[in-house]
Amino acid sequence: MSAFNLTFSSPSTFILYGIPGLEAAHIWISIPFFMFYIISLLGNFTVLFVVSKEQTLHKPMYLLLCMLALTDIGISTCIMPKALFIFWFGLKDITLDGCLTQMFFLHTVAATQSAVLVTMGFDRYIAICDPLRYATILTNARIAKLGLVGLLRAVLLVLPVPLLLRRLPFCANHVILHTYCEHMAVVKISCGDTRVNQTYGLVVILMTIGLDLTLIGLTYGLIIRAILRISSKKAHRKAFNTCTAHICVMLMSYTPYLFSNLTHRFSQVIAAHVHILLANLYLFVPPMLNPIIYGVKTKELRDKVGKYTCRR
Repeated sequence: MSAFNLTFSSPSTFILYGIPGLEAAHIWISIPFFMFYIISLLGNFTVLFVVSKEQTLHKPMYLLLCMLALTDIGISTCIMPKALFIFWFGLKDITLDGCLTQMFFLHTVAATQSAVLVTMGFDRYIAICDPLRYATILTNARIAKLGLVGLLRAVLLVLPVPLLLRRLPFCANHVILHTYCEHMAVVKISCGDTRVNQTYGLVVILMTIGLDLTLIGLTYGLIIRAILRISSKKAHRKAFNTCTAHICVMLMSYTPYLFSNLTHRFSQVIAAHVHILLANLYLFVPPMLNPIIYGVKTKELRDKVGKYTCRR
């Protein structure tokens, strides 16, 4: 415990501790983490490559898949290199500017991904409820604009987070009990008044995850209502199948995120190493599984990937 109360000569330097209680297992933990990262990069870059090469895939649905792939790459890349330096070489130092930069990009990309998932839900709604107008309502240009709006929202909401943190004093304890600069983990080591930071953090969550989950819930309520009005069982199955991949991706993205965030704020029951492991896994596992899920569930994409794989 003495390591948690070190005093550093430079007030602009933090220590990312890694996973407290599992220091001896850092090397072993790094092996699955590294494998998750490599598989994530291979899968998501494959999606980007295949969609860019195939003219038949230049459609709104696949443009959204490319956006999702870019956010998956961004989320895992924000934290994995530094985490591996901690696990492999014990290089735990990170400057204040480096910490705030990592935090900004991580939360910005995560909020952008949430906006992409909302747009994907809207895409499925139009495809099922108004298929005849799908091509006119959802054009590639309109999808690109929606993506830019999601990115702009994320930047504007997340930018105050590191700016508010910079104004806080950090006294003797500069040890962040985490593998990356998670907002609440940094807030907790400040010796100043953090009420503004905690309140604004909740505002960001409500304006991104809270709002997006509400919109997705409304969208799927309308989708289910439309499906139930269809008399054909075959049409029922087809309609549900078009949503299966999106539902799986949403469950993997939102459920562990909400669990981790709420645990960080309100729960003292869960052991620190369990919480931090889960906080890492929800950033590594979904980016790895998302391209696999869409590759399996989307026949057109699966066939095109198979075409390039067999060619090799």
